[in-house]
Amino acid sequence: MKLATWNVNSLNVRLPQVIAWLADNPVDALCIQELKLADDKFPLEAFTQIGYHAVWAGQKTYNGVAILTREPGFAMVRNIPAFEDPQQRVIALTLPSPAGDVRVICAYCPNGQSVGSDKYAYKLEWFGALRHWLEEELRTYPRLAILGDYNVAPADEDVHNPEKWQGQVLVSEPERAAFRTLLDLGLTDAFRLFEQPEKSFTWWDYRMFAFRRNAGLRIDHILLSEALKQACKACVIDKAPRANEQPSDHTPVVATLDLGA
Repeated sequence: MKLATWNVNSLNVRLPQVIAWLADNPVDALCIQELKLADDKFPLEAFTQIGYHAVWAGQKTYNGVAILTREPGFAMVRNIPAFEDPQQRVIALTLPSPAGDVRVICAYCPNGQSVGSDKYAYKLEWFGALRHWLEEELRTYPRLAILGDYNVAPADEDVHNPEKWQGQVLVSEPERAAFRTLLDLGLTDAFRLFEQPEKSFTWWDYRMFAFRRNAGLRIDHILLSEALKQACKACVIDKAPRANEQPSDHTPVVATLDLGA
């Protein structure tokens, strides 16, 4: 089973790129963030035509998440239960596998704007709610993956210039501590299960030729429960889409799981 995540930064703009990427990378599930479109504008037919099912939680102009799957999922949940939030940031479903059901969660974590701002406080509160819910989900689903744009670079090795970024939003210690609370639940950063090239990033600013200079951050992650960690055979960043014309500022991350025939 292959699971992937990609913040497309507007599905309307990036739809042809997503279709092309899936043709070359027929993953079992693709978690998409920043749809930036209302529910009734979701291009379901385009994905149906290439053999994918879809669930989504849309929002005009901002946010929005979706999961595309080769097999139909079930037990779908939109948003974090018991956390009132008008922003569409979470969607989850369950997929069958030979090893048993796999819970797939797509998350678009808040950016935080700037350290000390109201949006930063919301981000930390949101991570707390996410952690509480994941604790419950893991009791029900031993095979669980949560994929998405976390808007946190977990360590200095995930930052192109740690000195320049020190203390700023996306890399501040409270944000990193919030991310670690997810790992404390028994989740593992799939990318760090394997030896990886130095300066491996998933996001590059559109400005200052950041992609050309590889001046990026690794803020898109696939976290796996212990059962899926044992099944994970690879996790890679696919930088190719970031070189497209009119690209997203993020690029896909893909994990390969061996869950039996």
